[in-house]
Amino acid sequence: MGIVIFSIFVICAVYVQFRGRVRHQKLTRRLTDHSNLLAPINCLFYGFSAVKNRPYLNLDDFPELALLQDNWQVIREEALGLHEQSEIKASKDLDDLGFNSFFRTGWKRFYLSWYGDPVASARALCPKTCELLAKLPNVKGAMFAMLPPGARLVKHRDPYAGSLRYHLGLVTPNSEDCYIDVDGEKYHWRDGEAVMFDETYIHYAENKTDQNRIVLFLDVKRPVTQAWVDGFNHLFSRAVVSATVTKNLPGDKVGWLNRVFGRVYKVRSLGKKLKAYNARLYYTLQYGLYLLLIYTLFFSR
Repeated sequence: MGIVIFSIFVICAVYVQFRGRVRHQKLTRRLTDHSNLLAPINCLFYGFSAVKNRPYLNLDDFPELALLQDNWQVIREEALGLHEQSEIKASKDLDDLGFNSFFRTGWKRFYLSWYGDPVASARALCPKTCELLAKLPNVKGAMFAMLPPGARLVKHRDPYAGSLRYHLGLVTPNSEDCYIDVDGEKYHWRDGEAVMFDETYIHYAENKTDQNRIVLFLDVKRPVTQAWVDGFNHLFSRAVVSATVTKNLPGDKVGWLNRVFGRVYKVRSLGKKLKAYNARLYYTLQYGLYLLLIYTLFFSR
């Protein structure tokens, strides 16, 4: 039985790694991609998706989101207010597992909600945007995301296919030098314009201008053709993804995965020091741990 389950994982991971036109070039990067962990779950969503599996989605398939575009200037006003107060920012603590690596290259955020109730500070500081989002039950996560001048996000794919990503341009350079590339196709943000894409394709972003880019960033539940798949998505999102909620300000809720992340990151920091000292030893230990984990999960019984 262990061999069968392991084979399913391998087949699904291979599909995920070769899905789309753009792929990680290094074998080591493919092997250590966190998307492999959720590959069987993601293949379930791809197989039962009610929208086409492609990098960019048609917004006409999500007519309820027109409410946000119709009110983009109201949302923009609250985002600008937060920016003026320097509240759209990187986390100062190791409590943002999902986006921690983005802070090093300039990305900033302010959470509105994250797979649960609205964040307390968001209700206080941007009530109009929160009120609009409350009318959209399929929106599972929301934030204001900033890409300052010169900032960039490296090539990556998000690990969970139960959602799709929506960006609504609020404050943008309106320039081709500020863009996101999803599976080799570029999109340039524009004020008041929205885009929907599948974040489980490899993508990256860059702002080569001297102006800020602020968007309304949403995770929207992926439509599926089977009720039981939708039910699984709901349970997994509430049990796991919601545990990555974190704070904007003191007093906001921090999920248990983010509370654990700070301790795990310290171990990772030791690993980076070992890699700098002896890369061969580092990779030997890393892949040895992977093999031990695979053996424990699939073959130890």
